[in-house]
Amino acid sequence: MSKVNELFNQSLKVTNIGLETFYETMIEQKVSAVHVEWRPVAGGNAKLAALVAKLNTPEIEEANKKAFDIMNNAEPVLTDIKFAHEVIEGMDKYTIGHAGPPIAWQDMCGPLQGAILGAIMYEGLTSSLEESEELVKSGKIKFRSNHSMGAVGPMTGMITYSMPLWEVTNTSYGNKAYCAFNEGLGKVMRFGANGPEVIERLKWLENSLGPAMKKALALSGPISLKVIVAKALAMGDEMHQRNTGASSLFVREIMKYLVQVVDDKNELLKITEFVTGNDQFFLNIAMATGKAICDPVKNIPNSTVVTTLSRNGTNFGIKISALGEQWFEAPVNQPRGLYFPGYSEEDANPDIGDSAIVETFGIGGFAMGSAPAVVRFVGASSVDEAIAYSKEMQDICVGLSPHYIIPTMNFVGTATAIDVRKVVETGSTPVINTGMAHKKPGIGQVGAGIVRAPLECFVRALEAFSENLQL
Repeated sequence: MSKVNELFNQSLKVTNIGLETFYETMIEQKVSAVHVEWRPVAGGNAKLAALVAKLNTPEIEEANKKAFDIMNNAEPVLTDIKFAHEVIEGMDKYTIGHAGPPIAWQDMCGPLQGAILGAIMYEGLTSSLEESEELVKSGKIKFRSNHSMGAVGPMTGMITYSMPLWEVTNTSYGNKAYCAFNEGLGKVMRFGANGPEVIERLKWLENSLGPAMKKALALSGPISLKVIVAKALAMGDEMHQRNTGASSLFVREIMKYLVQVVDDKNELLKITEFVTGNDQFFLNIAMATGKAICDPVKNIPNSTVVTTLSRNGTNFGIKISALGEQWFEAPVNQPRGLYFPGYSEEDANPDIGDSAIVETFGIGGFAMGSAPAVVRFVGASSVDEAIAYSKEMQDICVGLSPHYIIPTMNFVGTATAIDVRKVVETGSTPVINTGMAHKKPGIGQVGAGIVRAPLECFVRALEAFSENLQL
């Protein structure tokens, strides 16, 4: 009994394992305490826990290290502007590329259908939305996942015959990736809008900005995107919802060439105002960068590294290295975040877009700790929460990037190369910074926030990997 009394007469030092509520109570009472994160493997699912244990092998570790090295050895450079029909095999005016895994018209969400109807009008196939819908229902329009075409697109992800695309070349492995231009703010096709002003802007991108950028890049030569991304992270970007630094760096790099190739001063002013007035201008280049980095990681035997994260507004899809182009899907989640005045969660469509390719190689939500200014825009409660997200992502990745550094976290590298085994083991899924589109077509963006990839995708991928494993 004396020992017990002695214990209670001492200052308590508590180690809390399990529910964080007990730790928080200790802190409120000024008790010295530490909290140890602990969760049962695979959420306590015995079957999945056994599967994770079975796949803890040297062969898989070695394959994942190879995938990690390929990502880190990538040298993405901006090389050209190409029109979609020039570089996408089988592309004609009746072909429409969209974000996410393949999906049929009747299963598409409102903004994706709205964007498609507008894209048909943009290509001059119809003169009204009603005619566009009739053309879709006739079966003449062919839908293709952007990823199957070597390309990516934000939100609805429209890529059609006449659109100019950024071309990013991974000089380490010789592959190329493409992404359409960022349309700017307001009502835009990537958020499902399809009015005359939307199509007029797309035509201007096709006929003015795209050709001007092509000429400027011919003068500048290849532009290192690894350098821009690394610098932008140090400037407070996370490269998904905040590209202020990256866009500024790119403008500084390209503007001295643009002024040499655009003779019309009024048009040069319009281009300058558009590029400098859009803080998200670089996002689409960052997406093509991610695609160029991740594609060489595909088809590594025994590798459980994720090569694609993407959403079509209905389903979330992932791909993993060893299983090549096979999609693993689950219903998308609803983002949590902040809404523009007049809108609420009831108005928002679930998660959509190819833009999660940036999280796939370790920026975006994975680098949220580097971007204090983005915290309130996406609805995070504090900078500490943003840093916590970046730390959590370290638990599900193969390693830390030696190139993409987070100064606010003592210059640690961003978590890189998502390991599907670790996702299933921990129950932590990739965190993604995202925009939110109105669920009805034709309206556009209603907010921005944070969303998690659904765990079910990773479980299905791991089960399929195990069935196909040949060690």
